[in-house]
Amino acid sequence: RAFSGVLAAPAAAVRAAAWLLLWEAAALTCAPATALSVARTDAGIRSTCSEIILRQEVLKDGFHRDLLIKVKFGESIEDLQTCKLLIKHYIPTGLFVDPYELASLRERNITEAVMVSETFDIEAPNYLSMESEVLIYARQDSQCIDCFHAFLPVHYRYHRPHNKDGETFIVINNPDLLMCCDQEFPILKCWSQSEVAAPCTLKNKDICQWNNMKYKSVYKNVTLQVPVGLTIHTSLVCFVTLLITILCSTLILVAVFKYGHFSL
Repeated sequence: RAFSGVLAAPAAAVRAAAWLLLWEAAALTCAPATALSVARTDAGIRSTCSEIILRQEVLKDGFHRDLLIKVKFGESIEDLQTCKLLIKHYIPTGLFVDPYELASLRERNITEAVMVSETFDIEAPNYLSMESEVLIYARQDSQCIDCFHAFLPVHYRYHRPHNKDGETFIVINNPDLLMCCDQEFPILKCWSQSEVAAPCTLKNKDICQWNNMKYKSVYKNVTLQVPVGLTIHTSLVCFVTLLITILCSTLILVAVFKYGHFSL
């Protein structure tokens, strides 16, 4: 009996070890299955969501342009009246936005945009300026139920003259698209990447939590071609400028002494 008891103890230990191995194997097989089911669920939710399409284009010619941004949500979105759309744009150093012009446009209800950057010099050339940040509150398009649009005037900065090419290029990257709704929409769960704190409207200083939305852009970016001067023309430009300045100053002095009335 003592001998059989000694044999029973190792047998029980072997059975216990076998049960532990089976339990761990079951846990290892269940964990990937759970992750896979979650991934399939997320993919299924995203497949039922319509894509957000963003398109930005530059209007007008010359050194003063208009940046037009259009956002389309898709036909499955309903009751977008409860949603607000905020476009957070980063203006490259080759361009600038005039804050005084924005204030005038806001007064005339043409656009709702505001500069975020505090230290900003509109007279600085591109090589002495920094990237600026602008918030544009998009408006619903009257001709499209599920569309928004935004408008922003931009201007070219002065650039350094080049040695050979008489042109340079400015790349406008795609903006951040922020969305805030009074009620939950499936599209928020589908394409929301993170939350961003930003002013609710331009008229008050209340802070809202906006959803940073993932979208599909029609263009990767917008590239603008800017004409610049050539360094080989520096001497000629300086000479002509000085000559015209002296000539105009001389004409002004002659006109003053000829037609001016002096009283001693």
